[in-house]
Amino acid sequence: MLKNKELNILGTDLEVCCDNPATGYFRDGFCRTIQEDSGTHILCAVVTQEFLDYTKARGNDLTTPIPQWSFPGLKVGSKWCLCISRWLEAERAGKAPFVILEATHKKALEYTTLEVLQKYEVVL
Repeated sequence: MLKNKELNILGTDLEVCCDNPATGYFRDGFCRTIQEDSGTHILCAVVTQEFLDYTKARGNDLTTPIPQWSFPGLKVGSKWCLCISRWLEAERAGKAPFVILEATHKKALEYTTLEVLQKYEVVL
């Protein structure tokens, strides 16, 4: 089992979002970030068709594979580390996907509240 020393939005150890295929800025399964990660990929989501259609319409097609970036392309039900800014934009538009709180980095609380994220909590 993968381990990580960073914390999630609940204040407990950050859990893996998806390791097959590996997600995250570091492609290690964790939604964690560094300064060079311009997208701040810290939110672990379970994507919906509504979100995939929304983000594609906004210029970010997440369904088409990009092998050189180790990106498999997402489908409904895929778990993936999303950019917090895109998730918030989708939330304001009523198109936000579900969130796995235990796998969402604590840095997300710098952008939104725990209460907002809990509205989208998925229990797996």
